[in-house]
Amino acid sequence: MTIAELLPPAVEPVTLAEAKAHLRLDAADEDALLSALVRVAREHLEAATGLCLITRPLRLYLDDWPETRVIQIARGPVQTIEMVTVYDAAGLPVAVDASGYLLDGTARPARLLLPARPASGRALNGIEIDFTAGFGESGADVPDGLKRALLLHVAAMFELRGVLSPQDQPGTVPTGYDRLVAPYRLRRL
Repeated sequence: MTIAELLPPAVEPVTLAEAKAHLRLDAADEDALLSALVRVAREHLEAATGLCLITRPLRLYLDDWPETRVIQIARGPVQTIEMVTVYDAAGLPVAVDASGYLLDGTARPARLLLPARPASGRALNGIEIDFTAGFGESGADVPDGLKRALLLHVAAMFELRGVLSPQDQPGTVPTGYDRLVAPYRLRRL
């Protein structure tokens, strides 16, 4: 199972103004750096939790249908299922009628049950499920604890700005970050 981001989020969950206010910065000379650090902090948080903070389109690739009939989607919260495609033996895409599907998008992981599951002709990545996931269109929709964690992380990385470039971040995770993020982590046994 692979999940690919089809489009990056249109906005970041923390605005440049919020990051500057948190750091008590007035000057604009490090705005580009701060914007890059906010993006890095979001990417790190999303990787650690399996969440999409800002709503955007994603694609799930499957080799075959699961035996349990329930398809688990590790990125969430899933808002909608946009399209299901199966590739036939000739490698041509065939749209699957997904009407009547059941989606539990807020479950961790999200769960999808499709009424029809046609066989795939490809051994690898023969099934594609396009979906939209995220808390909402703006940072106001993101839970406050996650925004606080992002701001703490941006501040910690900003302290290292002379030591590490944005491409080498995150260089540190601040104290308290794990406690803020813990309720949103997906735990496995």
